[in-house]
Amino acid sequence: MKKMYMEKWIRIIAGSIVLISLILGLFVNKWWLLFNLLVGLNLIQSALTEFCPAEIFLTKLGVKKEKNLK
Repeated sequence: MKKMYMEKWIRIIAGSIVLISLILGLFVNKWWLLFNLLVGLNLIQSALTEFCPAEIFLTKLGVKKEKNLK
């Protein structure tokens, strides 16, 4: 199995939050759908500024960045 680096973990976390908030928005309360907005805004912000709060958390957990990103 290939080692999981920072980029993949961030995608897994963002995708999971989107799916969970979508399910909660459909079956519990529509206000849960605001999490999708927040995740989307955070992804855009991190692409423009290269600052990602999830990256700080994952670094503290010991997740490494891939050395040869293209």
